Amino acid sequence: MATTALSRNWKQLQETLKKSSSTTPTNSSKRKSSSIESPTSSSSSTITRAKKAKRARTPSSTAANPANPPLIPRASKPTPTSKVLKMSTAAPKPTSSALALWAEDNDISPADLQKAYNLPLTSTTLPPPTGSAIEPEASGSPSATEPKKYISLDCEMVGVGGPTNERSALARVSIVNYHGHIILDTFVRPKERVTDWRSWVSGVTPAHMIHAREFEDVQKEVSAILADRVLVGHAVKYDLEALLLSHPRRDIRDTSRHPGFRKFSAGRTPRLKKLALEVLGIEIQGGEHSSVEDARACMLLYRKFRDEIEKLHKPKAPKGASAKSGGGNGKRKRKRKA
Repeated sequence: MATTALSRNWKQLQETLKKSSSTTPTNSSKRKSSSIESPTSSSSSTITRAKKAKRARTPSSTAANPANPPLIPRASKPTPTSKVLKMSTAAPKPTSSALALWAEDNDISPADLQKAYNLPLTSTTLPPPTGSAIEPEASGSPSATEPKKYISLDCEMVGVGGPTNERSALARVSIVNYHGHIILDTFVRPKERVTDWRSWVSGVTPAHMIHAREFEDVQKEVSAILADRVLVGHAVKYDLEALLLSHPRRDIRDTSRHPGFRKFSAGRTPRLKKLALEVLGIEIQGGEHSSVEDARACMLLYRKFRDEIEKLHKPKAPKGASAKSGGGNGKRKRKRKA
C-alpha cells in the first residue's frame, strides 16, 4: 500500500513536471517575441518622435541653415509705363506754330510770351504786331500783317465721286504771311457732291458749308495773292492742283523736297507733323488738321533753314559763262598729232 501511494505520488510529480516544462517554453517564447518586437516598436516610436521634432524645427532650421536661405520677396521693378509717365511729365510741352513764329520774330521765349500775354502754349492766336518784326527785304517798318514777299499756303480736302471713283476736292484754303498772320482763311463749297467729309482729319463738316464761298471766287483771290510772291508749302503741288492753279517753279519753296529734312524719314518724303515736332519742337495735327497751323509750321521751317533752302534755288550759271568771263589768253589748245 505504501508502494502504491509512492508510485501514485511519483506519477503526479511527473505530470506536474511535464506541465511546468510545457508552460516554461511558452512563457520564454513570449518573452523572446516580446524582446524581439520591442526594438521595432522602439525604433518606430523613435522615428515618429524624430519626424515630429523635425516638423517643429523646420522654420528655425531653415533660417539657421545658410544653404537654404529663407525666401525674401523681391522688390517689384517699376513698369515701363511708369518710366514713360516720368519722362512725359519731365518733358517740356510743345508750343503752337503761331507762338513759335511770334517768339522768333520778337526774340523772346515761348514761355515768357505765354506769361506776358496770358496765353496757353498751344494758342493759335497771335499777339498784336509790335512793328519790330519786319521782313528782311522790306524797308521801313510796315505792318507785320501784310502779305509782302513770302506767303505760306495749305488746303484741306474732302472726298467726292463715291467709293469707286473717289477724288479730292478743295474745302478750305489758308494763307499766312512771313510772320504767321492770316492773309486768307475760308471754306470752299465743292463743285461736286461730297461723299466723304473726312472730318476726322480735315476738320471740315457740312455745317461749314453754310458760309462757304464759291470755288471760282476763292480761286481768283488766291491767284491774286500768289502773283509775284514766293510760295512756301509742304507738298504744295497738291494744293495748287486742288485750286487748279500753277506757280513758277523758281518761286516755290517746298519743305517736303528739302534734302536736309530727308534724314528724319529714312530718305523718304518727311511728314510735316514729324518735322514740326522733331525740328521745331511744336505739335500740330494732334487730331483734326488745321490748315492755318500747317501753313505756319511750313513757314517756320523755311525761316529756320532759309539759307540752306535758298542755296538750292539759286539760278545756275549757263554753261560756258565761266570760260567767257575768265579772260583767257584767247589761244586754243592744239590737238596733238598721233
